[in-house]
Amino acid sequence: MSNLNMSDNQQIDNKSNKISLDNGDLVKALKTVYDPEIPVDIYELGLIYDVSLDENGNVDVKMTLTAPGCPVAGEMPQWVENALMSLEGVNKVVVEMVFDPPWDMSLMSEEARLTLNMY
Repeated sequence: MSNLNMSDNQQIDNKSNKISLDNGDLVKALKTVYDPEIPVDIYELGLIYDVSLDENGNVDVKMTLTAPGCPVAGEMPQWVENALMSLEGVNKVVVEMVFDPPWDMSLMSEEARLTLNMY
């Protein structure tokens, strides 16, 4: 599944030192983004390969699509950026689309498999 480059309890303070982020915040934001053809969020689908957050509130995301020819390929990175930018303390988001390794159903979480009746 996804690799979040922070320890589970690491918190990153923004410049004001009043807002802190942790990987749970990032995951929660990512789980608001859905592939419009599949009733499962992109995090549980396994489309997020890597997320890193630095001490300045900059987030880098490596993600893929269920298929290279996905009809929302041009839009989904912006949806991810918008979801993460909605978090207080995030200053910049860079989303990189990667296709190696290619996505397959083995990357889906158990929650996604249950939602799609694929057990």
